[in-house]
Amino acid sequence: MSRFEDVYHAAPEAEASAPGRVNLLGEHTDYNDGFVLPIAIPQQTRVAMRRSGAAHFALHAADLGQTVTFTLAQPPAEQFASYVYGCLVLAQAQSPDVQIAPLEIHVSSDVPIGVGLSSSAALEVATLRCLRQLLALPMDDVQIARIAQRAEIDYAGVRCGIMDQMASSLADTSRALLLDTRTLERRFVPLPPDSRVLVLDSGISRSLAGSAYNQRRAECEQAAKLLGVGSLRDVAQVAQLAALPELLQRRARHVVTENARVLQAVDCTEAGAFGELMNASHASLRDDYEVSTPGLDALVALLQAQPGVFGARLTGAGFGGACVALCRAGAEQEVAVAVLDAYRQAGGTGRQLVPSED
Repeated sequence: MSRFEDVYHAAPEAEASAPGRVNLLGEHTDYNDGFVLPIAIPQQTRVAMRRSGAAHFALHAADLGQTVTFTLAQPPAEQFASYVYGCLVLAQAQSPDVQIAPLEIHVSSDVPIGVGLSSSAALEVATLRCLRQLLALPMDDVQIARIAQRAEIDYAGVRCGIMDQMASSLADTSRALLLDTRTLERRFVPLPPDSRVLVLDSGISRSLAGSAYNQRRAECEQAAKLLGVGSLRDVAQVAQLAALPELLQRRARHVVTENARVLQAVDCTEAGAFGELMNASHASLRDDYEVSTPGLDALVALLQAQPGVFGARLTGAGFGGACVALCRAGAEQEVAVAVLDAYRQAGGTGRQLVPSED
């Protein structure tokens, strides 16, 4: 994989990185002003920059072996570059007294793409961290998350909540981050004793912008409007959903019960109880929110049946991607080998993501 020096024949002036994340509980609740419980993963996206004095920005993606050029007045056509472009434009608007002149930018990453581990948020946050370092921009970590979210919505076309960006900007790999996405109040929560996180890729690819993700968000907004509330966060009891049409009732029921599961998980002192909440979350995502697939369901079922697994569910937006399991400490590799072997025998093409296969 190329380095900055290999591409631009000079050393960078600034370098920064940001992690991907896996969400333990709280799926599709962030854009409903709800509660989420992500944790950072070891894999990182790295961004390096230097001022070039050229007439345009140059962005090299080492993983793709591709360089694209653009100006702030003329956005790039490539989807991956739109995340970086959006961050640059919004950072310039945030700090109008600082001129963001053309830069040479190098991006490399080992955050898996397209599996629900927030590779896009890691790219956005790493870009903004690097820009902050290069130009001494007055942005704190929460502001970075807010700008990153706006970049994804306005320039990449994904109507995401703020969980991914807050997790990439603020979370670490040893504790979960309990986040109230309405107020951005947050605190770190330890995992249950003697437990570890395992993440497996189902091998089923999906595209957020082209999926039913935006449709689900619109359905939630419609349900909230019919209920006369600002968002589904404001619904306290499932019984309040009875007046909704059947489809919207199921969508809203997932959000209401998922918020409750996050808050219950925070008080779990036993891994088994936490795992039961994860299992219930998957059933809700499968049946009420309808964002699972047969492949994801099969992989989750294999995980749930393994000794040493307390609970498992799909993670991320769904429609493919990854599954997360809470395992007994020390059992992660044994579980991964057994589950992936059975999954592959059934025709799947999964792989282990966290802990790192290395």
